[in-house]
Order: sequence, then structure tokens, then C-alpha cells
Amino acid sequence: MEVPALTSISPEILRELRRGLPRTLEVQSAHNVVTIAGIEPGGHLFMASVDPEDLSSGDRGILVDVLTIGVSMKRIVEFTHGSYFEERERTAVRLQVRFCADSTVKTVIANDTLKPTVVDVVRMPCCHAG
Repeated sequence: MEVPALTSISPEILRELRRGLPRTLEVQSAHNVVTIAGIEPGGHLFMASVDPEDLSSGDRGILVDVLTIGVSMKRIVEFTHGSYFEERERTAVRLQVRFCADSTVKTVIANDTLKPTVVDVVRMPCCHAG
């Protein structure tokens, strides 16, 4: 299954999502914002804690369902030396996701700096003792 991938996600967030309740995340890193730009609610995302440049076959993560997406611009003003200030804008994406399955990267399809990260993933089997 080919899906966009968010990388450098905190292991604590991944553990929280595995509990199964929908959670809202705010993403500000450029590589993840670019990846989310092509996503629509109802789609899937792969999420992993590895850095984007380290993403490779065999990396484990989770597959999530995207429930909602919102993009906003944040204005940041920094003051230095009392009279000089710098104003910047930062794009932030808030998305609500829900855990779907544990998964493993089969192949990294695209992993360029200014393009969406896309991976081919395999859902991990879930075994229940009876």
C-alpha cells in the first residue's frame, strides 16, 4: 500500500495513537508540511519516529486514518537589542488522525527535501491469543 509518510514523530505520540482514540497533532517541520499538502481527509498516512534521511525498508511505524486537516500561517515577531525586530511567518498544519494498524516500510518510493515523502508499507499481522 503506497501512502505518504510523516517522519520524526515523537515515540510518545505514536504510543498515544496506538491507544485508538483520535488525536489532533500540529506539524510545523517543512518536510512533513510538504507531505501533508497532498492529503485529503479520509486518506491514510504512515507515521514513524525515524528522521527523513534515515527512512528505509524495514522501519516500523503506524498507519493512521486522516480525519481532518487545517492549514494556518503563524506570525512570529522576535525582538533583539531593544529596538530591532524580525518578523517571520510559519506554516503549521493541524490534523486529526486515528490509529489504523502497525506497519512496516517495504520500500521508500520518494524522499526528496521539497517533495512529499511516500512509502510502500505492509500492515503488520495482529495475532490474538485465544
